Amino acid sequence: MSESQSSDTQFFNSFSMVLGLLVAFAIVLFAVARSMGADSQGQAVLLEPLHLASVQKNIAPFAQVAIAGKDNSALAALSSPAGAAPAVAVPATGELAFTQVCSACHATGVNGAPKVGDHAAWAPRIAQGKETLYKDAIAGKGAMPPKGGTTWPDATIRMAVDYMISLNK
Repeated sequence: MSESQSSDTQFFNSFSMVLGLLVAFAIVLFAVARSMGADSQGQAVLLEPLHLASVQKNIAPFAQVAIAGKDNSALAALSSPAGAAPAVAVPATGELAFTQVCSACHATGVNGAPKVGDHAAWAPRIAQGKETLYKDAIAGKGAMPPKGGTTWPDATIRMAVDYMISLNK
């Protein structure tokens, strides 16, 4: 029995030593990786404009107090974001809608968008019917976001689709 206990003790000691060395090696690797990434992480992540904007949005007060009988004009400036662009006017025709937004992808074929004038690419789509094209343009399809990334009413999107169909018949 003493021989098997000695063997077990020797195995346990060896196993503990190997496990300890592996843990120490992992800690050293972690420390080296942390020191190598500290410079790039601070510059790339913490100073990224989108990150800074989200932090500012998160720490901004969610409400302002207006006092009766006082000049509250400063609240109007706080409620609209600084440098906010004016709202884009809704185009009156399908051609204007195409020119303003749709042409960015459909004129060049970006992200697999069927190019205007490519009758082979448009023929199967047109064969599905206008309602299907309207639905896909409004809901988005593939890489195209809903309504082409605009907030235009559905009627404007339909006019743009009609214009693109007229160019591809």
